[in-house]
Amino acid sequence: MRTTQELFNLSGKTALVTGGSRGLGLQMALALGELGAKLVLTSRKQSDLDEAVALLKAQGIEAVAIAADLGKEAAIGPLVEAALEALGGQIDILVNNAGATWGAPAEDYPLEAWDKVMNLNVRSIFLLSQAVGKRSMIPRRSGRIINIASIAGLAGNGPGTMKTVAYNTSKAALINFTRTLAGEWGEYGINVNALAPGFFPSKLSAGVIKAMGEDKLAAAAPLQRLGGEEDLKGAVALFASDAGRHITGQVLAVDGGVSAV
Repeated sequence: MRTTQELFNLSGKTALVTGGSRGLGLQMALALGELGAKLVLTSRKQSDLDEAVALLKAQGIEAVAIAADLGKEAAIGPLVEAALEALGGQIDILVNNAGATWGAPAEDYPLEAWDKVMNLNVRSIFLLSQAVGKRSMIPRRSGRIINIASIAGLAGNGPGTMKTVAYNTSKAALINFTRTLAGEWGEYGINVNALAPGFFPSKLSAGVIKAMGEDKLAAAAPLQRLGGEEDLKGAVALFASDAGRHITGQVLAVDGGVSAV
């Protein structure tokens, strides 16, 4: 019988983290790397990736950067092939973190913005998960897929709050995608789960936090705080490791209790 520490150990495992160059993606990459996983980070900007990889390597974490625009279908296949080559032929853990948002009233919401958000937040995750599943996880009958949803996918927006109809819709779709894929791919030994963060300071959330006020948002949480730079580490470690091997199709809110009240 393994100890709890051994269950969380990711030595010898490999991970592909999208949107991994900063913010929540980099936080989760750090967690996986600190537990022993070899990493490929991807995002659109090579310069951001290079900074992230340098930070990881300074902490003794083995990491490689591959720039790719996941909003473009043609980028998915080459990314997976390059990641497999960099990771020795297998991807054990896929963290689907890359995403986009756009704020506008529903009645005036631009179709172009709707399509951009839905394309990156839903379509690209389906395509990447499908490619990694077919190329690596299904043949080996093993894998962990972790989709980064949001508490915005659990409810609508009240008066005077955010106007993010596409973002909320995309994250709700991602939650049910998680459940559906978990049901289909469980027979292959693949666990599929989702994290639903609340408000964490990041480039994606900066506009909303500024508009609504950090103090006001923190006061709405039972824990009276926003998410911090370590608050996703334990959750992603659980879903990525054998500590969570009997967990699939689940959505874990990491939000200071906002979604519970």
